[in-house]
Amino acid sequence: MSDGHEHSGQEQVPSRRRTRFPGISSRAYEHPADRSALVALRKLTGFDTVFKALSGLLPERSLRLLFLSDSVRVSDEQFAHLNDMLRDACYILDLEKVPPMYVNQDPVPNAMCIGLDEPIIVVTTGLLELLDEEEMRAVVGHEVGHALSGHSVYRTILLFLTSLAVRVAWIPLGNLAIMAIVTALREWFRKSELSADRAGLLVGQDLQASMRGLMKLAGGHHLHEMNVDAFLKQAEEYEAGGDLRDSVLKILNVLPRSHPFTTVRAAELKRWAESRDFQRIMDGHYPRRSEDKDTSVTDSFRESASHYAGHVKSSKDPLMKLVTDIAGGAGDLGGRVRRGFGGFTGAGSGPGSTPKDGPAREDGDGASGSTA
Repeated sequence: MSDGHEHSGQEQVPSRRRTRFPGISSRAYEHPADRSALVALRKLTGFDTVFKALSGLLPERSLRLLFLSDSVRVSDEQFAHLNDMLRDACYILDLEKVPPMYVNQDPVPNAMCIGLDEPIIVVTTGLLELLDEEEMRAVVGHEVGHALSGHSVYRTILLFLTSLAVRVAWIPLGNLAIMAIVTALREWFRKSELSADRAGLLVGQDLQASMRGLMKLAGGHHLHEMNVDAFLKQAEEYEAGGDLRDSVLKILNVLPRSHPFTTVRAAELKRWAESRDFQRIMDGHYPRRSEDKDTSVTDSFRESASHYAGHVKSSKDPLMKLVTDIAGGAGDLGGRVRRGFGGFTGAGSGPGSTPKDGPAREDGDGASGSTA
């Protein structure tokens, strides 16, 4: 590129021409659920007290020394191609200080952005071996998006609290208090991943590469055996399939997870890439960091509420349809609920038959509700 940019003492120019977003605020790409979950988290009883206490207790210096001593720091001399990607990502999102990045020996594909005072990005060797250059670029942009959004602070606390919950599991009340905050943090964590996926797309500016990367996280190296369109159809089937019992099981399945399911992330990202909001950002119309101080919490809640209302109304999930019907005052809701939980009320009913009243059967998978 001809428009070189001086950034942290080094010239920052993307390896191919990409749109840059000077002064972009993280509000431009943050998922509404991410913002509302974080606001709700901060209002959680006891969270401020725990947060202030942990900020002084977390062994962040120890964490930094650990990566410095037992991982490879990305630089011009080590993993130079990753260093170029990192600087490119910071240039495109206009992040003033390039965070340190480390490569950690771990066969499990993973990346994270952690740190209280300053963010640190860590990628595993398993991820490097799984993804090609453009797919990896989206991941680096994803982690830089976390850094720009200030997510690293809460993600670090979640890692610490998850470990602490295991250690104090024998203390009933102490464990319950910690798990309440861990559960709230995980809910926000999952939403923050949707925001960072969007940041990754803004950096890579290659939707197919983002889709391939997510698909590989689900299915591994065998890209020639997979198809993006078929993968996205899985997300549609996941959202729309089954009855109310499946809707409940989806909630139970996702509760212990730190990340949304991969097909769901792919579908969410594709929808955003096709939206007017994304096109406006690409055209240079986006909120600036200089305007962040003037933003209203009430407006954030209103935007999030509008998003959720639209999501519930357009969702094909059986539970979301029921919620819409309740809101709309639909009749015979009791009958619809009984039919929705047909899997619990008896097997062997033919298509279109009405489940019989009476106690639920004890046999088959309908009784256990197992997620195994």
